[in-house]
Amino acid sequence: MYDQLSSVYDHFVNWASRLAFEMPFLLEQLQPLGSLERPLNILDAACGTGMHAIELARRGGRAAGADLSEKMIARARLNAAQAGVRVDFRPAGFGGLQAAFDDVLPMDALLCLGNSLPHVLSRPELHTTLTDFATCLRPGGLLLIQNRNFDAVLNHRQRWMEPQAYTEGDAEWIFLRFYDFEADGTITFNLLTLHRIGREPWIQQTNATCLYPWRRDELETALREAGFTSIAVFGGMDGSPFDSSTSGNLVLVVRRG
Repeated sequence: MYDQLSSVYDHFVNWASRLAFEMPFLLEQLQPLGSLERPLNILDAACGTGMHAIELARRGGRAAGADLSEKMIARARLNAAQAGVRVDFRPAGFGGLQAAFDDVLPMDALLCLGNSLPHVLSRPELHTTLTDFATCLRPGGLLLIQNRNFDAVLNHRQRWMEPQAYTEGDAEWIFLRFYDFEADGTITFNLLTLHRIGREPWIQQTNATCLYPWRRDELETALREAGFTSIAVFGGMDGSPFDSSTSGNLVLVVRRG
């Protein structure tokens, strides 16, 4: 799915707005580790097109990024070159970060943003993933996870997400995202993309992938089992309190023991 989306992924994320919203909170969480210009070593897992890592590098951090999709990594490298910053992007998936970055470990911080962790579909795989995260971090290092609030999604059967639109010259894109709730407890994440140039007919494309809707309690238990401590819980990247019924996101800020 993400190889296919790599060329248009940046179209359905308003990165200027998103980074302006998220960076103050992210920098606040990183601040106890020291100044970015020290520099801090930060790994963005499931980095997609690399925009968070690029912004951290622009601010002085020693940033790295990993993604299972090689085409996403290629796009991230292009974005970094266009931004004029150096970021160490490598193809690697959950559970494979230590092996991929062994020559530059440990990290001061590891990020897992954008609802990426739900691509881990079972409890054994979650343990492997979180243990891999811990191994990549120095003692006292910070892990920050941003997921959708699946407590609310499941309790309210929240199927549809807000549509996204993008224009570039006379080209238009519309992105529609929705869930199918499966009998085995997983969720199918569907993305319908509509694209046209000028007044030409719309071209339609569908993509789908499987997610597991991890709830807050499940993640906190798994984090402790993987050796993380001092778990702080927020309802979004604005630092708002978490409410299982109303928060749009579940943000976990934890430390490696």
